[in-house]
Amino acid sequence: MKSKLIAATFLSLSALLTGCAGQGYFAAYAAPPAPRYAVVGVAPGPGYVWTTGYWNRAGNSWAWVEGRWQRPPRPRAVWVAPEWRHEGRGYRFHRGYWR
Repeated sequence: MKSKLIAATFLSLSALLTGCAGQGYFAAYAAPPAPRYAVVGVAPGPGYVWTTGYWNRAGNSWAWVEGRWQRPPRPRAVWVAPEWRHEGRGYRFHRGYWR
């Protein structure tokens, strides 16, 4: 019984610390670095939208994920940029999505 309780606790904590990918956010105790800026350039074709880059957690460090051109999944879709929000004692990452 005790081993089942320890296993359940470990699984719950690992889901929380690995970012709860199904929920669309990651948790971190330290603030992410300042955003990087780059020249966006010209869209590869009509209808493309630039989706901004963001800082992602990679183990105990930060890794920059470059922005890219994407086609919206449906007409009039709007891109909501990803962001890190200060929540409680740490920071929570909210993935970008099409609205």
